[in-house]
Amino acid sequence: MKLKEHRLLDKVSVTAIAPGDQVELGSCFAEFFRVNHSIPDAIGIVLHTPIGAVVHTGDYKFDYTPVDGKPADLGLLGKIGNDGVLVMMGDSTRVESPGYTPSERVINDSFDKIFANAPGRILIATFASLISRVQQVLDTAQRYERFVAFMGRSMQNNVQMAIELGYLNMPKGMLIRPEDINKFNPEQVVIVCTGSQGEPTSALTRIANQDHRQIRIQPGDTVILSATPVPGNEKMVHRTINSLFRQGAEVLYQGISNVHVSGHGAQEELKLMLSLLRPRFFVPVHGEYRQLILHAKLAYSLGIPEENIIVAEDGDIIDVTEDSIKLKEHVSSGNVFVDGLSVGGVGQIVLRDRKVLSQDGILMVVLTIDKESGQPLAGPDIVSRGFVYMRDSEELLENSRLRVLEALNGFDKRPHSGSDWSFVKDKIKHTLSEFLYEQTRRRPMILPMVMEV
Repeated sequence: MKLKEHRLLDKVSVTAIAPGDQVELGSCFAEFFRVNHSIPDAIGIVLHTPIGAVVHTGDYKFDYTPVDGKPADLGLLGKIGNDGVLVMMGDSTRVESPGYTPSERVINDSFDKIFANAPGRILIATFASLISRVQQVLDTAQRYERFVAFMGRSMQNNVQMAIELGYLNMPKGMLIRPEDINKFNPEQVVIVCTGSQGEPTSALTRIANQDHRQIRIQPGDTVILSATPVPGNEKMVHRTINSLFRQGAEVLYQGISNVHVSGHGAQEELKLMLSLLRPRFFVPVHGEYRQLILHAKLAYSLGIPEENIIVAEDGDIIDVTEDSIKLKEHVSSGNVFVDGLSVGGVGQIVLRDRKVLSQDGILMVVLTIDKESGQPLAGPDIVSRGFVYMRDSEELLENSRLRVLEALNGFDKRPHSGSDWSFVKDKIKHTLSEFLYEQTRRRPMILPMVMEV
């Protein structure tokens, strides 16, 4: 679907695989095993190499009663472990949570209570890829005779594709168009939308900000955030929740109501995966550094020697032989910034300068000096942009000029070399910076321009 959207479908070879399939990759071959996650048909990968098997768990949990009725393949995992695993790369997302991640089925009870008591419309925000959660919404809506509308481009696309492929069962006549919502009574309507992470352009965020074309929050609305904030998104999610409460909605989210379960295994499931696969070497992946360390400690507690566990970061190269594993070197990785026509050419220094400019603005000091005598011939002229409005700050700028002249008077008036002028520039910069901070408590970028004639 993504390839089609970017018109790349004709340029790539697409191979569809199912759990149990094998794909040849040169001298290696890959096979796939079923796990449970918040997307349908989640799989882990076993890469069989000439020196042993490498297992990447993918995102997983063990759900014994999944909504789609397809539990993880524990038998195949045990067989892979018996055949021998050289390296295991394991999902670390919920290593901080003890016990087990609850089954997706527990959400049914929560939805049932909410639907039974909601006086008006119900808006549910979740991940567009969480098709089993959408199915639970449809099942509950059917029990309470509500119609369902989908909002948000990715949600509509995913639902349409899931219906076509048979992953979603929707009763006939239940689906309504977003533009027809107001034709129904509020207690007849359920809206499933994107925006559970507070994404700025998503449906729920636009509804919260009152700039959605079709929906305005009205008293009696119940909003369910059926997701937890991904680390880093908390501020945006809480802003959305506050805004919805402010407009009179009843908002239910994880923490005050049991409306979400994670797609990642907690500690006992991570232990089960390690126990089934029994790898020689272990590399925790998919988590923040603290989670990788905790997963490494968990593996150590299950008997994997410390020297057989590597905690790596993005860009690290790991060297594995039949008998050893070690960090080899590091390659640069991370965000690639696109700036106009340049790709990746924006460095940290440029970004830092832009940040300073955006916060405190810029002040330019232009000065013309006699090459022979060292005396100022013109200026100093001061130009401010984004720091202070020049017409309203004449006194401050005049005092700044005097400070620059005072700084110059301290120098020997003989002819100067180019390097000496750079010292003069630094002196001007330092003097002005201190003075302006003292006067305004701000630090604009100061650019001294000294010209010799």
